[in-house]
Amino acid sequence: MAKKIERNDPCWCGSGKKYKKCHEAFDEKMELMKKKGYAVLDHDLIKTPAQIEKIKESCKINIAVLDYVAEHIGPGVTTQQIDDWVHEETVRHGGIPAPLNYEGFPKSVCTSINEVVCHGIPDEEIVLKEGDIVNVDVSTIYQGYFSDSSRMFCIGKVSPEKEKLVRVTKECVELGLEQVKPWTPIGNMGSAVHKHAVENGYTVVREIGGHGVGLEFHEDPWVSYTSKEDTGVLMVPGMIFTIEPMVNMGSDEIYTDEIDDWTVRTEDGLPSAQWEIMVLVTETGHEVLCW
Repeated sequence: MAKKIERNDPCWCGSGKKYKKCHEAFDEKMELMKKKGYAVLDHDLIKTPAQIEKIKESCKINIAVLDYVAEHIGPGVTTQQIDDWVHEETVRHGGIPAPLNYEGFPKSVCTSINEVVCHGIPDEEIVLKEGDIVNVDVSTIYQGYFSDSSRMFCIGKVSPEKEKLVRVTKECVELGLEQVKPWTPIGNMGSAVHKHAVENGYTVVREIGGHGVGLEFHEDPWVSYTSKEDTGVLMVPGMIFTIEPMVNMGSDEIYTDEIDDWTVRTEDGLPSAQWEIMVLVTETGHEVLCW
């Protein structure tokens, strides 16, 4: 059994402060909320100030890589070229592409076009063309710390229907972000995302959600974007997770490619869009670490 931390002991977060001056009140509030029936995260999923600074360094690389993609993507580019850019830029900044060889994934980035919901595998035979929408999902390891974000790109002139889907999905993320407040349930965020998508005639993928991130690629909690208000784990200062809804133009039904066992597509073949940001819960609200 772990030794009980005393008030004058150094705080468990590594700040160097005495426990009573640092996380004692936080822990007391966590215990109180647990007694009220709320789900709370374990200490090891609450990031310390030192860890947060390291995670932010990883995020800087992730953002720079996506900025590079944004500057170069366009009609005629192959998804393999995007993979090459991501790999080269990540390594140039001192990072490691987190997707590469993750559970057997063969590339350094996910490129998901039109009806591909997520986990699209780059290929030299797949060429972006005018009218496509594509999600580029970049994840970085830097000195052992993880970052993760994705952006949608409209290739050339896209249809009004696709443009609206991309725009509304970004709005879903922004509305969800507004609900990221300390000591409130994460379901409030997911509910806001879902409500805006449905109000615009769309559906949100249920089976695949967001996740905690920072010390590992995927950590608890699993994050739903079809949740109800006042449900789910409490968002507390030091918690980091992704907001990354997959919003479908048609049905929320999806399937995974039986050949590559990675690529997820909409069952009805209609387009899907996704934006992903990485969020830190703070004492007063939130901070977007990666986009």
